[in-house]
Amino acid sequence: MQKILIISLILFYTTILAGSSFSQKKVLLYTKNGKGYVHDNIPNAISMFDSLSKMMHFQLTVSEDPIIFNEIFLKQIDLIIFSSTNNDVFDTDIQRLEFRHYIEAGGKFFGIHSAVGTERNWTWFKQMLGCTFAWHPPFQAFDVIKLAPNHASLKSIPMRWERKDECYFLKELFPGVQPILAVDLLSLKADSTNLSKVAINKGTYGQYYPIAWEQDFDGGHILISTLGHDKNDYKSGAYVDYLKQSITYLLSYNKLKNYQKVHSISKDDPAINLK
Repeated sequence: MQKILIISLILFYTTILAGSSFSQKKVLLYTKNGKGYVHDNIPNAISMFDSLSKMMHFQLTVSEDPIIFNEIFLKQIDLIIFSSTNNDVFDTDIQRLEFRHYIEAGGKFFGIHSAVGTERNWTWFKQMLGCTFAWHPPFQAFDVIKLAPNHASLKSIPMRWERKDECYFLKELFPGVQPILAVDLLSLKADSTNLSKVAINKGTYGQYYPIAWEQDFDGGHILISTLGHDKNDYKSGAYVDYLKQSITYLLSYNKLKNYQKVHSISKDDPAINLK
């Protein structure tokens, strides 16, 4: 029995590394922005995810049209990625409710960079994200620390990861999240950063402030990373490896969606299933 289990695990991880296990997986990459700032990294991100879909053998749909949020389409989707979305990205509350039903049914969601600034007036959505955007100091080099060294999305990331990015500070923090990466705030440059504003925005956190986390929320599994401002990060290197590992982790979740578990009638109904 033990020998069979070991062989099964070897085969499982072999297929994960090869990418062949994702041939039936369908991913939606959503990039819509509402009124306001739009990141110039979006074309690079689309190109990178297209390359990853070919490398990892998953089926990719790219859209910025909210009409795609309907039950018929979403029932086919194994993972939704919001890449540098910002502000209001749905046209109607019906679309918002359809997105919520996808999560309640057990859907998986990956929010990248300014995804945390999306739908800032929708309480349930902000709870699902784990927060909403507050402020960031100027783009600069800083150190990122692994808080969950054995997390599958971080396997190629060093314990102290030096990179250039925007250090996001957040508000309306939801207590259900489990941080997996943090910024070492002591590595922020004093000469280019308003340190008094950092002190205000970090709240009760000390030296380390969360910059990536996950949670089980209202039936779904959520992974968030606020890293990813620079469009050149999406070409190659450690950041692309990090995103690849994150997608591998999420697509390896074999929990099937079950629309019988959908419970909300309105987009604003309280979340009742936090696991």
